Amino acid sequence: MKGFDYKAYDGLGLAELVKKKEVQPKELVEEAIKLTDSLNPKLNAVINKMYDKAHKAADAQLSGAFAGVPMLLKDISQEIEGEPITLGSKAFLNYRAKTDSEYARRLRKAGVVFLGQTNVPEFALVAYTEPAHYGPTRNPWNLDHTPGGSSGGSAAAVASGMVPIAGANDGGGSIRIPAAYCGLFGLKPTRGRTPVGPNYGRAWQGASAEHVLTRTVRDSAAMLDQLHGHEKAGAFHATPFEGSYLETLSTPLGKKLRIAYSVTSPIGTEVDPDCREAVLKTARLLESMGHQVEEKDAPVDGKKIAQSYLTMYFGETAALLASLEEVLGRKATPADVEPTTWLLGLLGKATSAEEFVLSIREWDRAAHQMETFHETYDFYLTPTTAFPPARIGELQPSASEKFLINTVGKMGLGGMLKKAGIVDQIAQKNLARTPFTQLANLTGQPAMSMPLHHTADGLPVGVQVMAARGREDLLLQLAGELEQSEHWVDVRKNPLF
Repeated sequence: MKGFDYKAYDGLGLAELVKKKEVQPKELVEEAIKLTDSLNPKLNAVINKMYDKAHKAADAQLSGAFAGVPMLLKDISQEIEGEPITLGSKAFLNYRAKTDSEYARRLRKAGVVFLGQTNVPEFALVAYTEPAHYGPTRNPWNLDHTPGGSSGGSAAAVASGMVPIAGANDGGGSIRIPAAYCGLFGLKPTRGRTPVGPNYGRAWQGASAEHVLTRTVRDSAAMLDQLHGHEKAGAFHATPFEGSYLETLSTPLGKKLRIAYSVTSPIGTEVDPDCREAVLKTARLLESMGHQVEEKDAPVDGKKIAQSYLTMYFGETAALLASLEEVLGRKATPADVEPTTWLLGLLGKATSAEEFVLSIREWDRAAHQMETFHETYDFYLTPTTAFPPARIGELQPSASEKFLINTVGKMGLGGMLKKAGIVDQIAQKNLARTPFTQLANLTGQPAMSMPLHHTADGLPVGVQVMAARGREDLLLQLAGELEQSEHWVDVRKNPLF
């Protein structure tokens, strides 16, 4: 492997070298381990190393589109039998997965070598990765800033070059937000496109989807080829796609497309000038390519979308805390989880079944509105996030908020807090930085983040594009064309790559 530059290749590039016998899988694993051990002390991206299993897998007869390619899995839902799966929480420290996830099974068939698991915020609940137990993951572009969340560990690992591909999932932006913050490509597939089982038939009521974070569009497309398809446990099934997502990249978009864009926050909050400029610049580029571009907001009530998302968020947290009894052998207490997590659970308990059902109806109403919208517009462009990456610790609760959270948590006053309207204030604060991504999760549409801008101090900024349900192929075609433009951020230029 003399003169071989591991970081110069994406996943498909490494697989091609293995196929040609120019490099051995065990050599790729050794290189990935060397880089992980070198970079992880700075980034804290990987929290469970599976090196022994990786060595054994690399010595086996591997086949598939990604044969021999090292990959990391996210420390939530992407289980490997016998390995820890902690969800970023000390409550799960002694838990071991009882079976492989369907996600891992399909990728193992594709020939990838699992190297370890990446850091997540507790229960993947927030858009920054600073769990109390494992500590913060840092952004390879600037160690003082977050890589986002909840797939922050995966994003930092890929953006630093440890691996070309890492597992991710997205229930409210958790693929797209880290992609935007770390200069990566991130696609959230259509609801039901990728597997979530076998332990569950739905993740976050169908809001969450499994996929990957990558440096190149073609790796994401090829991974979708490996992952998509019918799942026995799945509660939702996307319209089947008979072709190859990878092959769509070689097919030009061809016809003139109608594209709507917006730089206005759907919840009426501020949008940073860099995030606005990222979209405006992309709109101008698309117009120069011959497409019809028009400024137009999505035909949905952004505040209702945010509220219905939070209703699900509270309910799912309460249900997860209730299920901890199976893991702990007793009922969970505030000492088992972070204070904010416990508060979210209390808010979930204070949410009625009536409120929950009405919130799901809002999802369906928005889905119909957006499908109608896409009868006119092929794509909908927005900023991925409303601000560039925050500094580490910046989004943690303030001293007064921590006091309130602890007091309410200990007294079990979630219902009172909800009635007082303080929940709305907390929600506004938490969603103000990331108000654009939840819509696609609730409607079930595919959406992607592309690295098409950076701030004056060098931090990446993402542009989100949504398409009608089932049209990942159209998104990938567009991304493949824009990847060739001068605006596409080169992740290899970050300080740690």
